[in-house]
Amino acid sequence: MAWTFDKKASLSKDGYHRKNFDQELQKVLDREPWQWPKRTVYFIADIHADADAFLASLVATGGIRKTGPGDTDYKLTKQGRKSRFLIGGDCFEKGPSNLRALRSIRTLMKKGARVQILAGNHDIRSMLGIKSVGMEHDTKTEHFFIRMGPKAVPFLKEVHDEFLQGKKALRDIPSTRDCRRIMFPSKRWFDEFPAIAAWSMPDVVIERELERMRKKIKLFELECEKADLNMRMVYAAVKKWQSLFLEPKGEFFWFFNQMVLSYREGSFLFIHAGVDDDIARVIRDKGIKYLNRQFNREVKKNPFDFYFSPLANTIRTKYRDVDRPFTRRGAKLVNQSGIQVIVHGHRNLLQGQRIMLRKGIINFECDTTMDRGSRSKESMPGTGASVTIFKPEGIIVGVSSDYPKIKVFDPSSPECIPGLPCDSTAN
Repeated sequence: MAWTFDKKASLSKDGYHRKNFDQELQKVLDREPWQWPKRTVYFIADIHADADAFLASLVATGGIRKTGPGDTDYKLTKQGRKSRFLIGGDCFEKGPSNLRALRSIRTLMKKGARVQILAGNHDIRSMLGIKSVGMEHDTKTEHFFIRMGPKAVPFLKEVHDEFLQGKKALRDIPSTRDCRRIMFPSKRWFDEFPAIAAWSMPDVVIERELERMRKKIKLFELECEKADLNMRMVYAAVKKWQSLFLEPKGEFFWFFNQMVLSYREGSFLFIHAGVDDDIARVIRDKGIKYLNRQFNREVKKNPFDFYFSPLANTIRTKYRDVDRPFTRRGAKLVNQSGIQVIVHGHRNLLQGQRIMLRKGIINFECDTTMDRGSRSKESMPGTGASVTIFKPEGIIVGVSSDYPKIKVFDPSSPECIPGLPCDSTAN
């Protein structure tokens, strides 16, 4: 069966491509043969704190076999032991349980699977925000915690409910006033930040940041009240989060420690959101390993510079006018690096994966709105599940609970070009 039986749901192109999709796609495919991954890659993107969606997606890979109803009740199949499970970022927020979702990923690792985790904007924003609490006040970063906004409250509530229920849980926690002072930006921040940020942010972006912060302070406090969390409880949850994720002996230290910004297999670049012209040049001139080293260095040592840099654009771009530009020049640089396909999540879709032609580069968009929080907002029924499979033999398979058929794409076979009949099946 072909990649699509409904072009509107599964194919798209930007304004750079003037002809119909099939002609434009064939023109891109005619450039040069693709270099395929040496082992099967299972790409699972944007699980957003939903362990049920993640586990259902693992089953859909064919790389595991369930042996019971529990989160740990499964075995790797022969194919699963040989393949790579690539988690495409945004493991945090929106869904019912961050901790359960992360433990599900860790279980997969402990069972011997090859697992790689990509950085997502929700993951990095949470890490930078909570890491900033307790540090010496710096105008550049003292707003990072509140910048997370009300979306952070369910995660803090979850940490509080699981780890801070004893009578002595708040014994060493400062007063409410001191907790607020430590976590929130100071009053002078609103006057000082524009001057500090002027060298790296346009005035319109600075003003938007200030307005956003004023709203987020109010919304964060309201959300805490709804969750029955006072400021001392919030601060205690933050400190516990820091010990769980940022200290070597913490249960979840592995998560950020093993995270990378990007991953490459042959002609395929896997990244959470996308690239711009600057990142395309870095990839061509210095390669993916350099890009990942730069990410690790900047996110740890220069969080403000990182957050408003091309590096951070890779985890939050949606190729809008407000995002850093990706032009024909950037596409040429991508091609010169040997990359023919960009695979990403971040932009949520409602009918399974989509092929997007962007400035002459084929993109596989793989965020299929799996988590139940997002599904509720989009009025989507049931538990989500999806995986995009990249096979060494030269086939891409898209499986989604929200599309009635498996999508199969074989660039070497003219019968499998979208819009034409195809007899291939997914095995």
